Amino acid sequence: MPLIRESSYRPPVFFTNSHVQTIYPALFRKVAGVRYHRERIGTPDNDFLDLDWSAANREKLAIVCHGLEGDSCRPYMLGMVRALNSRGWDALAWNYRGCSGEPNRQARFYNSGETGDLDTVIKHALAASHYTALALVGFSAGGNIVLRYLGERGDMLPGVLKAAVTFSVPCDLASSALRLAEPANRIYMKRFLRLLRAKIRRKMEVMPGVLDDSGFDRIKNFQEFDDLYTAPAFGFTDAEDYWKRSSSRKVLAGIRLPVLLVNALDDPFLAPSCYPVEEAQDCGFLHLETPRYGGHVGFVSLDRNGEYWSEARALSFLDRWVA
Repeated sequence: MPLIRESSYRPPVFFTNSHVQTIYPALFRKVAGVRYHRERIGTPDNDFLDLDWSAANREKLAIVCHGLEGDSCRPYMLGMVRALNSRGWDALAWNYRGCSGEPNRQARFYNSGETGDLDTVIKHALAASHYTALALVGFSAGGNIVLRYLGERGDMLPGVLKAAVTFSVPCDLASSALRLAEPANRIYMKRFLRLLRAKIRRKMEVMPGVLDDSGFDRIKNFQEFDDLYTAPAFGFTDAEDYWKRSSSRKVLAGIRLPVLLVNALDDPFLAPSCYPVEEAQDCGFLHLETPRYGGHVGFVSLDRNGEYWSEARALSFLDRWVA
């Protein structure tokens, strides 16, 4: 029963507030020392993905997946890449369609459960490398993508893929969307919608007539956004159909390699159904850790070398399962 009942995370003084944990790293954390080499690869549908490598010809590779409207240069991504490099791992931080600073070619962007692009990245990395071990790391929506990828494919995974670590995962997208629509989370919802609208407007400039942001001011939550944009772009009936079919919780039982899922109990983005206790108790591969504190992609540590608890925890887990 890989249910981790006692987490080692202890927040610093003044970081027991979930919103402080969530906002502080995004606004104030600075991560130095990461140097990326960018590579652009094609996708099967004639689009592109921008991959940022931090590699030194090591034998182990970790592919790191960002959250909703994130990118490879967010502090949590840079912190994880730096920690991986310092422990003898190459790192590949990839940007979802439209997240690398340039609009993608196709009308659609990405969604929180689409795993095809992750599969493309994995196949490319393994085809052009010498790696003997591969791990996946995912944050928030990126964690949902990682868990779906592993759960859907079960035993049909590359042999070098050994383990995965995920943080702050909305593994039930419907309940998370409803949680973010609550008044207490208005600051986050407004930010997400502002970023998404800016992306739609950039797309409108390069692909006139394909998308339209008229009436966007009336959108107040993810249900309205996903009804209008995400569902039609990916062939879903509506937002609820998208959330149901794209949530990772329903496929967790299919995971067949060691996975750590860390969801803080005070995460303002997560509802109770985002804590898959039963699945962790029944599955010998899913390790669920639920610290009392941590916020959403927080887990702040005031370490002298600038490393956060989440980074040390991820490497500890990977070191256990990856020789």
